Amino acid sequence: MEKAALLETITALIPNAKVIEEGVDRPAIELPPAHLPEAAKLLHDTDDFAFDMLCAHTAIDRIDDGKFELIYQLYSTKFHHYLMLSVKVDREHPVVPSVSSVWRIAQWHEREVYDLFGVLYDNHPDLRRLFLEDDWQGHPLRKDYRDDFMLTME
Repeated sequence: MEKAALLETITALIPNAKVIEEGVDRPAIELPPAHLPEAAKLLHDTDDFAFDMLCAHTAIDRIDDGKFELIYQLYSTKFHHYLMLSVKVDREHPVVPSVSSVWRIAQWHEREVYDLFGVLYDNHPDLRRLFLEDDWQGHPLRKDYRDDFMLTME
């Protein structure tokens, strides 16, 4: 399916999905957090899309906007097409539904984002730190993170 047709079909099926046109080289849509689980299931299970692989999931700290932008890179091994999903959540209360019931690998990706950014995932089966010690204070990829061991430029 061509990029334009893919985006048109997806936005017709997913409520409040908005096409992202600037700064992307692949088809991309933005979703409200509440629509993420149903959109993930639809994109995975619908034969016309068949996004069976979550290639990557990460976050971008948009500190000036008071948001985290969560990015999901999807791929269809059947059709060989990609899709980027973007979900923005409030930085002060970063909670989003887990997609680990759709793509099992999301368990690891979501744990990484939780550990390094502090985003919480509702219905995640085992949300705990992945890289840092359990008693570590804070989330080091937040732009406002500081600790006593950080190097500073003077």
